[in-house]
Amino acid sequence: MHWRRIPERIYPLHFIAKTTDADMENTETQVWLDFALACGYISEEKYKGFCNRSEEVGRLLNHMIEYPSKYAEKKQ
Repeated sequence: MHWRRIPERIYPLHFIAKTTDADMENTETQVWLDFALACGYISEEKYKGFCNRSEEVGRLLNHMIEYPSKYAEKKQ
């Protein structure tokens, strides 16, 4: 049997759900960064760099959640 992958971006609700999942994973990453810093696994400098990147990813994901029509493909 041959399976065909259907692009998720065609379905706005599915796109939003997957983007929300990614946002939750990003938030969990921030918690683990806090833990890594508190335990001395990473330096303050590395922590700030990773947190800045994570916050930017969060802003991008939130924009995608708020305005999915800008990212969803148009049905042809």
